[in-house]
Order: sequence, then structure tokens, then C-alpha cells
Amino acid sequence: MAAEFLPLSAVVLAAGRGARMRSGRPKPLHDLCGRAMLLHVIDALAATGPRQITVVVGYGAEEVAKHVTEEAFDLRIDFVEQPVPRGTADAAALGLSTLDGDVDDEDVLVVPADMPLIRGQTLRAMTAQHRRSGSAATVAVAGAENAEIYCFRRSLLSPALHRLAAGDSGREHSLDDAVAVLTAAGHDPGSFAIGEAEAQGVDDREQLAFAEAEMRQRVNRDWMVAGVRIMAPHSAYIDVSVKLAPDVVIHPGVVLRGHTVVGEGAVIGPHTHLADCVVGPRAVLEAVSATDAEIGEGAHVGAYITLAPGAHVPPALPEGD
Repeated sequence: MAAEFLPLSAVVLAAGRGARMRSGRPKPLHDLCGRAMLLHVIDALAATGPRQITVVVGYGAEEVAKHVTEEAFDLRIDFVEQPVPRGTADAAALGLSTLDGDVDDEDVLVVPADMPLIRGQTLRAMTAQHRRSGSAATVAVAGAENAEIYCFRRSLLSPALHRLAAGDSGREHSLDDAVAVLTAAGHDPGSFAIGEAEAQGVDDREQLAFAEAEMRQRVNRDWMVAGVRIMAPHSAYIDVSVKLAPDVVIHPGVVLRGHTVVGEGAVIGPHTHLADCVVGPRAVLEAVSATDAEIGEGAHVGAYITLAPGAHVPPALPEGD
């Protein structure tokens, strides 16, 4: 008989201001490949099948909550504000306070919002190991470093957090302190190794650029595996929301943004920039710039053409017509 595991919920720590970003935008909403960092993290968590996700917000709380809500995830996502930054232990305690109280016990993943490269398959594997081991806590590690991702048994984490809060009200506590409390109580924490790239946090513009480059390589690699030919992967910029059919050809210097959709066998020529466009099968574009345009099947557009927003290029007529 298969083992019965506890339910799973998640807490995303997204209250940080991100002062080193030198930006008025809340750090969790900085963009990677057309999608906010926080949304990449929620996408990864969705792959674990959580019954509930709580996002702990702080600076720009309303803007962050609005941005997430507009995505209309097929998930239950709640928000709680940490008005004063008092460390990750306090943030996690606030997150736990919003989780359903009628659940006898569950496992809880805690993930920072500024780790957009974490993969869903990695979080699934970490959760599976945590459940098999029966540990009170499992800590993600990258090399010899703590990767700031945790999976806890909720019934054991809550009293550990209360103990920290009661012990020294003037000190900020981290989740590592909570792990130390559990260890002192006789619970041996487990560890789960993840890749250093996935563990990369984003605290400043340089780290954002690194994460962007890593994400773009990942996106391009996935499309090539799916049957898209990308002539120069280092120069192709494809947002995660773009959809490409098999046998599409992407030439150097191409930028595809937003909800662009490209049909089977289309050729996107050098230095073409498209945003929120629909390109029909077997269409050929050469150095075209367009936003919210539709290019019909087999149409040939270019070179050095700029299409006005809302433009419609009709399909090519069959030969002989």
C-alpha cells in the first residue's frame, strides 16, 4: 500500500524592499523573460500541487498583491503583510497564520520570492524526500551553503517560531534559527541538494542580469528540444509567455515578447521584434517590428517594415489564384 502523505501548503517570502535594486518597483516584481520574479516562484510551487499558497508582502504590498491576482492562477493564493521587517522567521509565522486552521497537520514549503530560477521539479523532489524521511525540517543546500528554501512539518514549526518570538523580542530571527530550535528539541533536520544556479538569489541589478541570462538559456534550450530551430541561441530573446510551433526557424537578433504566437514552419528573420503578435504557419518575416499585429498563413513581410498596432496582413493566396 502506498504511503499516505500529509497535505502541502506553501509560504512565499516577498516582503523585502530590495534597496540594492535602486528602484521604486517592489523587488518581487522585477522582470525576467517577461514575467515577474515572484510569478516564476509561484509557477514552480504550482508544480508541487499545494492546496494553498500564502504570499508574505511588505514594501509595495498592494502593488504586489494586485500583480499576482491579475494572473488568475488556478490556485488558492492569499496575502498577509509584514509591516515591519523582522526577519524570515517572523515572516514565516505570519504566513502560517493565514493557512487553514482546520487542517490537522501538513507540510509547508517556504521559498523566497527572489529565487526565480528554482524549478518545479526541484521543489517536487525536495518535498518527496522530506515526506519519505519524516523529518521535522528539510533544508535546501547548494554546495556548502544554505539555499534559503525549507520544507517543515507545520505542527513542529509553529511552536518553534513561537519560542523564538517569545525568547528575544528585540532580535530578528531567521528560519535557520527555527531549524536550530527543532534540532535542540531532538529533531534531526534533513538536507536536499539543489544546483547553484537554481539557488541564485536576486538582490541587485547584476544578479538580476545573471538570472535573466540563465532563464533565457533555459527558455531557448526548451524550445530547441521541442523542435524549434534557433540559429543563434545567444542572440534570441524569447519571453516565457511566447508560444512556438514545431519547425519554426528563429534567425539571429530576434526578440519575441508578451503573448506572441508563431505557427508551424514560420521563419522569423534576422532582427525581427514582435510583441503580442500572431504569426500564421509558414509566414516569413524579415526585419519586421510589430506590436499586437496578425500575420496570415504563408504571408511574406519585410524587410525593415514596421506594422502599426492592430495591423492585419492577410494570408498568402494559393499559387495560381
